[in-house]
Amino acid sequence: MNLIDAAYARAEANGFGLSCEPPVGRLLATLAAALPPGGRVLELGTGAGVGTAWLVSGLLPRADATLLSVELDPATSALAAEAGWPDFVELRVGDALEFLAAAEGGYDLIFADCAGGKVEGLEHTLARLNPRGTIVVDDMREADDWPDDFRARQQGVRRTLLEHPDLVSVELDHGSGVIIGVRRPPAG
Repeated sequence: MNLIDAAYARAEANGFGLSCEPPVGRLLATLAAALPPGGRVLELGTGAGVGTAWLVSGLLPRADATLLSVELDPATSALAAEAGWPDFVELRVGDALEFLAAAEGGYDLIFADCAGGKVEGLEHTLARLNPRGTIVVDDMREADDWPDDFRARQQGVRRTLLEHPDLVSVELDHGSGVIIGVRRPPAG
């Protein structure tokens, strides 16, 4: 069983229902495959490791890139850690916002897939995005069952990403709804 199938099976067997959908996963794999040599990937919200598996599938067979994934819940992180990840993958347990505040350096691809760093503290995530780096957020297609407060927060994420002066962004009706932004390089 490959990493992706194993991750979906792990999520299902453990009742973890917040994994990224296959169309979003394929997009992540495609973007990961385009990373420059020595590229750095950050995933906020490891979950059961489904997004991580898609990112890894895009990076393999190369080993020059790094993928760091941060998960708040220790039990969920332990679930993801059951996979046989390549050496370039590092899983951490911790709060995404605390990680972003203490992180050094920038990232070429960021998948912001948890409240911390997406709904709360998006500006901290964007501060870690390298010039020409790409940020991906999913679950942006509005659903009828969204509570009003969640709807308002998601609208704030949408506005920030689509109107940010340092980003060129697009919203796609793909999978659960995706916004992709690329940081403009400095002028000059």
